[in-house]
Amino acid sequence: MYRGRLERDLSLWVGKGLLGQKTAGALLAEYDSRPASFSLGRVLMALAAVLLASAILLVVASNWEAIPRLVRVGGILALIWVVHIAAARMLARGATAAAGGLLVIGAMSFGGAISLVGQMYHLSGDEQTVMYLWFAIATISAILFRSGAVAVVAGFLSWASFAVYLENNDTHWIGFDPWMAPVMAVIVIGLVRYTGAERARHLAYLLLIGWLAWLYTLYEEIAVALAFAIGGMVAFVLTALPLPRIASLVRSAGAAPAFYSFLVAVIGFLLLHIEIEDGWRLVVLGVATLAASVLAIALHGRDNGAVRYLAYTTFAAEMLYLASVTVGSILGTSSLFLFSGLVVALVAWMVIRLERRFSANAQGERA
Repeated sequence: MYRGRLERDLSLWVGKGLLGQKTAGALLAEYDSRPASFSLGRVLMALAAVLLASAILLVVASNWEAIPRLVRVGGILALIWVVHIAAARMLARGATAAAGGLLVIGAMSFGGAISLVGQMYHLSGDEQTVMYLWFAIATISAILFRSGAVAVVAGFLSWASFAVYLENNDTHWIGFDPWMAPVMAVIVIGLVRYTGAERARHLAYLLLIGWLAWLYTLYEEIAVALAFAIGGMVAFVLTALPLPRIASLVRSAGAAPAFYSFLVAVIGFLLLHIEIEDGWRLVVLGVATLAASVLAIALHGRDNGAVRYLAYTTFAAEMLYLASVTVGSILGTSSLFLFSGLVVALVAWMVIRLERRFSANAQGERA
């Protein structure tokens, strides 16, 4: 997709005389020389590693009753050492796909080793402690080998740890363990930035959103929903401001920060609609939702397709909902749409003024 757009843009610039034909060809050739972001071989290698690791975990789960304890422990420890040494040799040769597969097997084998030792020697502890230790080992492995594949494993382990907590505690907030979910998400984001596993960042963002949704189920109060809407919009607007430190972080993280912060705000507006069903507060909420959608399109709609489509969907859904709840009065519906249109126009005017100011400041800095 991107190559097609790049080729069309280069052809357009050549046609307008902005770029030479040789330069355009060189730029396209340089892009084609880059390693592809998708590789079928790497995907198959990762799937093979997952299958082999699953086989190891199933063998451990069988408890190997006929094999002496020391042989079992020694066997799985030897496997861990062998796959990590082999991965180091593969990395030295430049075989990153094979090394990533071996490291995935190694990270999964650590979990099997912990479970094996625990079941054989009846060590005290619980599943939650095992998940924390497993996640910590995967994190260390990802750092030592700078492995994006193991960073993905750590992302899934953070989800598994949160799921284990919810199951063992009947979704209640008990102790400090609930804070581990956002802590793990932050660690995974750090691993993503360190290893370059860009797609793994979605595991961390989705974990944070899932954690926030769980918080609402604990309280189910309008204040929590309002905090989601306001907090999400504040974070979203910050991703669009030309602040040096924030802007550099946002650019390096791609489209994810803007999309997920706006998604949190949309979830907050949805929860507010569940709490508020009629009256003047519903009108204010509807106008605020429409204004937030327009603001999202204005700030990130041009460059961020995910934000743009989410904002379109939110705007359309809100208009249909407002029309359905006010359909009993044509005059009331007309008045609502008129007021909403005026508010959206005001937001558009403010955004245009801000865009012009930012553009003038940027031109002044370049001069």
